[in-house]
Amino acid sequence: MKCPYCGSFETKVLDKRETDGRSVTRRRRECLTPTCTKRFTTYERAEVLDLFVIKKDQRREAFNRGKLRRNLMKACEKRPISQETIDHLIGEIEQQLISMRKSEIDSRSIGDLVMDILKDTDRVAYIRFASVYRDFKDVTDFEKELQQLTQHPN
Repeated sequence: MKCPYCGSFETKVLDKRETDGRSVTRRRRECLTPTCTKRFTTYERAEVLDLFVIKKDQRREAFNRGKLRRNLMKACEKRPISQETIDHLIGEIEQQLISMRKSEIDSRSIGDLVMDILKDTDRVAYIRFASVYRDFKDVTDFEKELQQLTQHPN
């Protein structure tokens, strides 16, 4: 493993743990370069999600965890939501997708799943995500979504 501070490949594992029962291994490492000796953490997870997303225009593309992360990060920006919580949400979404046992899923189903999870996590993040996902055109679209959110709190 390459040290993110000095670029050396001389590192050692200090501690190894499984996290959250999601087949993720956390490794605490230390750089062995005498001028560096910094510590850092790495995460290893198995790629079990072999899934293709069917887009609105019927194109197919491989499921992209990074894209999901970027969209969640944008929705949760400037909200009191930790990176750990976002990672947990991503893991939860992936687990639900895996449990569907499908090789292809439409993007709408993924968006609906993200919205359901965000609604229970942070309503401002939910509205932000909904505004892009549902392509809000003006303030009335926001008002309708907010009214529906307050009428059906959960």
